[in-house]
Amino acid sequence: VQLQASGGGLVQAGGSLRLSCAASGRTFSRYVSRMGWFRQAPGKEREFVAAISWSRGSTDYSASAEGRFTISRDNARNTVYLQMNSLKPEDTAVYYCAARYSSGTYYASSEYPYWGQGTLVTVSS
Repeated sequence: VQLQASGGGLVQAGGSLRLSCAASGRTFSRYVSRMGWFRQAPGKEREFVAAISWSRGSTDYSASAEGRFTISRDNARNTVYLQMNSLKPEDTAVYYCAARYSSGTYYASSEYPYWGQGTLVTVSS
């Protein structure tokens, strides 16, 4: 499985960005269970942002993302999105998409074996 994240950039506080993550690989669509977005700010640990069940479309969010971010997927395109609204300077980070084939703890980065390369989001005040 290969994941390609895109859509990061520089935005002012209060603005919006949409991140995309395109997946490829012969087994992806057959076995993927969940996809997630994580982020890592400078000097901080990687943290969970949002996750989506590939088959059911059910979603989970971190407290900081709830109400501002929306995760969605396009099964036909093997792509997951993260719409980010009302961005704050503290949202500045490298955002990573990740995929897993197993069920389990959706917010645990250690349980996602497949990762994209990351895309930088910078929110200016």
